Amino acid sequence: MLKSYTWAALSDQDKQALLLRPALLEKPDLTEKVASILEQVKKGGDKALFDFCEKFDSVTLSQLKVSPEEIEEALDQVSDETKKALARAADQIDYFHRQQMPKDIDTEINAGIRCQRQSRPIEKVGFYIPGGTAPLPSSVLMMGIPSRIAGCSQRILCTPPQKYGKIDPVIIAAAQLCGIDSIYKVGGAQAIAAMAYGSETIPSVDKIFGPGNAWVTEAKSQVEKDPQGASIDMPAGPSEVMVIADKQANPDFIAADLLSQAEHGTDSQVVLVYTDDQILTEVNEAVEKQLSQLSRRDIAAASLNHSFAVKANSREQSTAIANAWAPEHLIIQTSEPEQMIPEIKHAGSVFIGPWSPESVGDYASGTNHVLPTYGYARSVSGLSLESFLKFITFQTLTPAGLKDLGPVVEHLAALEGLSAHKNAVTVRLAELNAND
Repeated sequence: MLKSYTWAALSDQDKQALLLRPALLEKPDLTEKVASILEQVKKGGDKALFDFCEKFDSVTLSQLKVSPEEIEEALDQVSDETKKALARAADQIDYFHRQQMPKDIDTEINAGIRCQRQSRPIEKVGFYIPGGTAPLPSSVLMMGIPSRIAGCSQRILCTPPQKYGKIDPVIIAAAQLCGIDSIYKVGGAQAIAAMAYGSETIPSVDKIFGPGNAWVTEAKSQVEKDPQGASIDMPAGPSEVMVIADKQANPDFIAADLLSQAEHGTDSQVVLVYTDDQILTEVNEAVEKQLSQLSRRDIAAASLNHSFAVKANSREQSTAIANAWAPEHLIIQTSEPEQMIPEIKHAGSVFIGPWSPESVGDYASGTNHVLPTYGYARSVSGLSLESFLKFITFQTLTPAGLKDLGPVVEHLAALEGLSAHKNAVTVRLAELNAND
């Protein structure tokens, strides 16, 4: 059962304490161990990667890159039904992300002063797909498709090898669907190191994307801080969902949505914001019933231990709680959910109404499921087409434009004591005046 609190009865201090995420599992020596792995890959290249594969994955490899023969073999193992499902999801994701293509800006701010902004793809990107207990082909689509639309010229994928040194066939099928041919059998922090610094086989990239465990998360954090490393997609934390419900909501739907996130991991967190006591009772009953039928019930049950419900006295208070928590996923199951949309300030992705389960966003609605967690939705956006683009500004001044704006720049440069900045304008204005 979800432990319940009444928002109005809590002090400001209690409210802040309630909305704190569970502390991330900290291993005191994790930072040092990850740093050591990064350094060994930097120095040892492929040999270090082979050694780590034997140590962590218990697999002896003869090559790191998945061969064309292995790709063909994997595709033969994937059912037609799975291929059709992947293709439909890919079409949805492709369509929505194509709508995100930014328009170039080209404007004459004043006579003789033209400013432009143009997008360029990030040339080299790398994707990390965890091994774990289940394949994540959906994550391949979520990263592979927008990077293809953006025009990234080099896209590579790293994922841990399974038994006998194979990659899950569905991962390979999803990668092929996105046009990713360079797949490498490397997992963990060593995969992040390989993509950040390169090896004899694996090329270095400019930006790294993808989820992972504490080792992967720590490795991404370290390479981002290293000037010789690579940038990353976003800070990462455990999966989470908040459901806002009133007395019109379907308790079975709510329970299913809460459990769909709880089963991600024992550190996941789910929250119910409700306005009617009967709903809480019915949701708890539905959770208990559905939980017993889940294949990952032990994981979901552990997640529920640090999850909770909170009673709000109005729609406005429900929205305020959601904004204060800034959830990765927000589900609104109320009688008029559209009314709440303008009030939502902080959330990774929002699911409106009873027929919009969070699962559709995870797989096939078209939106991206790589989202900010752990409260980062206050300042960070989910993955989008722009995550694979960068923007360059241009400016062109005519002689008349420089005559108009030059004195302003001279004054401001002098104000800041930057005489060389001032002089770069002054010498030009002198030349123009002499010609006049």
